[in-house]
Amino acid sequence: MSVINTVKKEINFKIVYCGPGLSGKTTTLQQLQNQVQAKSKTKIKSLSKTEKTLFFDFLPLSSNGIKGFKTRFQVYTVPGQPLYEDSRKLLLKGVDGIIFVVDSALERLQDNLDSSEELRNHIQKMGYAPKDIPIIIQYNKRDLPDACALDELRRVVNTFHVADFESVALQGKGILEPFQECLRQVILTLKTA
Repeated sequence: MSVINTVKKEINFKIVYCGPGLSGKTTTLQQLQNQVQAKSKTKIKSLSKTEKTLFFDFLPLSSNGIKGFKTRFQVYTVPGQPLYEDSRKLLLKGVDGIIFVVDSALERLQDNLDSSEELRNHIQKMGYAPKDIPIIIQYNKRDLPDACALDELRRVVNTFHVADFESVALQGKGILEPFQECLRQVILTLKTA
């Protein structure tokens, strides 16, 4: 959960993009980097040299924000392939907010469900209920000709019953809205703690 350093007047938040492999998490993070207007925006750090994330991608962002405290956002993507479940567990430790990126392709529906169920299990094993951590759903690849109907995705995938948004990460559409909503909920959670 968030780390507050009263001496340095800093608050550190951890936001993690989750979802099945190749759903668009890294592309979303790249587009977020291009679109976010943060004071000390830095480049994405990646441990991948292929189109698949092997360990994680990391984007540090910061801004002046909460009652004189500088806010730092450590934004990660997790690898989506089943082989990297241990990496996902590790990256979810201490998470403040989660954006679950759904692949809208009809043939990826089961992958989305499996990934969503795994996320729910990891959260519960950490001692939390899904309602304890802000989770946002981002339905990516909405431009695909075989994209699953939005109502169907909401019914089947959004089992957390949380805020959700449509996106086309390759075009940079719908990237900021889920991130901003996640930050809003994370900050509200901090204020009520």
